[in-house]
This record gives sequence, C-alpha cells and structure tokens, in this order.
Amino acid sequence: MEGVFTYLGGILGEDSHSAVLIAHLILVAVIVMMVAKMATKSFRAVPNGAQNVMEAYLGGVIAMGKDVIGEELARKYLPLVAAVGLFIFVSNVIGIIPGFESPTSNINVTLPLALMVFFYYNYEGIRKHGVVHYFAHFAGPVKLLAPLMFPIEIVSHISRIISLSFRLFGNIKGDDLFLWVLLMLVPFIAPLPAYLLLTFSALLQTFVFMILIYVYLAGAVAIDEEHEKAPNPAIDTMGAV
Repeated sequence: MEGVFTYLGGILGEDSHSAVLIAHLILVAVIVMMVAKMATKSFRAVPNGAQNVMEAYLGGVIAMGKDVIGEELARKYLPLVAAVGLFIFVSNVIGIIPGFESPTSNINVTLPLALMVFFYYNYEGIRKHGVVHYFAHFAGPVKLLAPLMFPIEIVSHISRIISLSFRLFGNIKGDDLFLWVLLMLVPFIAPLPAYLLLTFSALLQTFVFMILIYVYLAGAVAIDEEHEKAPNPAIDTMGAV
C-alpha cells in the first residue's frame, strides 16, 4: 500500500511497489505450503494438530459445495476451491498484522484470480457439454427471445470478472486503510476490537469468493431445464455481499 511502511518494503525499498507485492505473494505462498506440509507430515487415523485443522477445513469446503453443486462435483473441484480459499484467507489476514500488506488489496492479484475462475468454469462447461450446447443455453429456453438473451448472458458472464476481482480488492483495501488510520490515531487500545472485525471480514470475503466458484461451476457443468428456466438465486445473493 502506497505510503504505508512494511517490513518487506523496508528491505526492498518502499518505492519498489511491484517487488514488495511479489515479496508478500511469496510470503503467502510459503505460509500456505508450510501449513500443507504440517498437515500432511504424518497422517494418522485419529487426526490431531494441523492435520485435524486441515481435515476440518476440507470437510467444510465440501459441505459448502455440496449444497450448491452436489457432493460428487464438490469433491471433484475441492482442490481448486480449497487452494484458492487458503491463499485468499492467508493473503487477507497478513494485512491485519502491522508491517505487512495484503496481496489481495491489490487489483493485480485479485484480477488474475477472477480471470482464472472465469476461464476455468467456462472450460469445464465446454468440456462437458460441447461448445454448441454450452453456449446455446445462453440464449434461454424461449427461442423468440434468444437474440436478446444471448448478448445479455455474455455481458453477465464477463461482468463476473469485475465483480469477483473488485469485490475482494475493494473490501480488503478498505480494511487495510481502516486499520492504517486507526493505528495512526490510537495505536495501542482502539485497534484491539478492530482486529476481530477485520479477521471476520477476511474470513467472509474468502467464503464469498469460494462459494461463487462453486456457483459458477454449477451453472456451467450442471446445465439442465431448471438452470435454463430460472437464474441461480445464489449468484444474486452473493453478488450483494
């Protein structure tokens, strides 16, 4: 974040914004790999420690996707959703620690994440249904309205890139600025309750991003009569967060 001191910025130079961002991304990647290594170091029938936490996390991700796309597909896409969720959560949380910056408070990080999700769910839809059938459902069930519905659906899908990237970027950037101002005004007492609020916000934004991946995948691979007759209400609900 421009104008805010960070430890990595102090080492690399605060003017090297790209280098500081890459350094924080590497830090997040290292933390995620360390957590994964700790959880898989020694598997036990009765899990404890990091393995227990990771199994609970993966079980929660499956339960989240089960209600949206069904258990079989939720397990199929578990590696993607769980990995993205873990990366986003760690990225969000390290920004709460004074002297560190959230990579997700930078649009150059959230936009590639959104693009990855966009291309992946469209690829999965085309792979399962074929190009013609997949894009045919964009026209809707009423052939007379197809010329109107098709461009609307195309714009709607493209807007998901903006929605995913700017929602995450805007919320985390706002949280970082809020904490920065709070630390300048009252550096010792006031931030303590704020940390709980910011941690909840980091968790909420992670949850929204993860469930939207499942929602978009459901719309792409689970094309049936119900999907064609009515839009998925979960998209509108999550879009309002």
